[in-house]
Amino acid sequence: MRVNRSCAIPLRELTWKFTASGGPGGQHANTANTKVDLRFDIEESESLGPRQKARLLEKLGPSVRITSSERRSQLQNRELALERLRTILQEALTIERHRVATKPSRTAKVKRVESKRRRSEVKRGRQKPGDDS
Repeated sequence: MRVNRSCAIPLRELTWKFTASGGPGGQHANTANTKVDLRFDIEESESLGPRQKARLLEKLGPSVRITSSERRSQLQNRELALERLRTILQEALTIERHRVATKPSRTAKVKRVESKRRRSEVKRGRQKPGDDS
């Protein structure tokens, strides 16, 4: 399973468990094991690099558990669980850039003041003649 450009996790590192899904569905729900329980052990993973593993352990803990029982098909629930795991890992591996505070340029300041002056003129033009409030 490809998480991003630098991270791919082989499916053999994922642990799958299937159980009967609760809720409506009649006889099919009572006999089919459509609920998916997916586990990924971050600590034991061999496919993650040391930085990736440290980042995931910090953000997600030693393992990730995903359950899916929205669909009636085990295959669809498996795909949903894999997609959720991929999304969680992508978000955890994303490094946010620190914002560097900057000052507005002289041109930006002049434009801002000019637009305020124009807006003031428009509003002043809406007043009744002789109304000096």
